[in-house]
Amino acid sequence: MTNLTLAVPEILHKRLSEHPEMKWSEVARQAFEKKLEEFELEEKIIRRIKLTEKDAEDIGNKLKSDIRKRFK
Repeated sequence: MTNLTLAVPEILHKRLSEHPEMKWSEVARQAFEKKLEEFELEEKIIRRIKLTEKDAEDIGNKLKSDIRKRFK
């Protein structure tokens, strides 16, 4: 198995250290795996969608508008 070094804020490191019973490397591995599966699914969906650049721009504008309305 390969090692990976992560940088975390000092306060997060302190909080993690307060729970030595947890296998944080396993938590991180599971989170990486889940995120990677989500990303790969998104890529698969995107490859199947035939949107034009105009379609993508219209969808983006609609999302931005809806978000602005939600937070007003």
